[in-house]
Amino acid sequence: ALPRDLWQRMISRLVQRSFNAITVDGDTSTNDTFLAFNTGKLLENKYLEELENGLHLVTQYLAKSIARDGEGASCLLEVSVEGTSTDKDAFTIARTVASSSLVKTAIHGADPNWGRLVMAVGRSGEKINPNRMAILIGGQLVARDGGIAPGYRETMAARHMRGREIELAVDLAVGKGTATVWSCDLTHRYIDINADYRS
Repeated sequence: ALPRDLWQRMISRLVQRSFNAITVDGDTSTNDTFLAFNTGKLLENKYLEELENGLHLVTQYLAKSIARDGEGASCLLEVSVEGTSTDKDAFTIARTVASSSLVKTAIHGADPNWGRLVMAVGRSGEKINPNRMAILIGGQLVARDGGIAPGYRETMAARHMRGREIELAVDLAVGKGTATVWSCDLTHRYIDINADYRS
């Protein structure tokens, strides 16, 4: 018996960090829907945080499963952005990177072309300072302060990108905003599926 406005706010927060944080090709469908019903049983306030944490695990798991199962996908792509002025700025940048066809094809080709990441961050429309930005692929520091990071090994980054779960991270080093978006690679199979969609 949660109050309707409390339930709605909780669900909105959960959806923003799960289903609204995935992209396969940047498009949406008219039937993309998330519905959440509660049982009507009285829940003590002390359990609200526990309920939201549990629902967060479920919604994020399901959302990541959608991205992992994208049309023709061979891997799950996780793009994390931090160090922005706001969480909204971080989300915009992460979604731009995760939606970039050039980034997604580089992922499919296991090509650690960090220039494509810089390009996507730059075209997000958010204010950035490339001389303060850091980029990581699979946890390995690739670029920092406007140039390639000392000790960067491209073979390690390429090996990571041949896996089933790819992690890209960007740190803008200007604030405390953070966001994570999930996507997948862009493959020849994606074109085959969508070119013959109505046949």
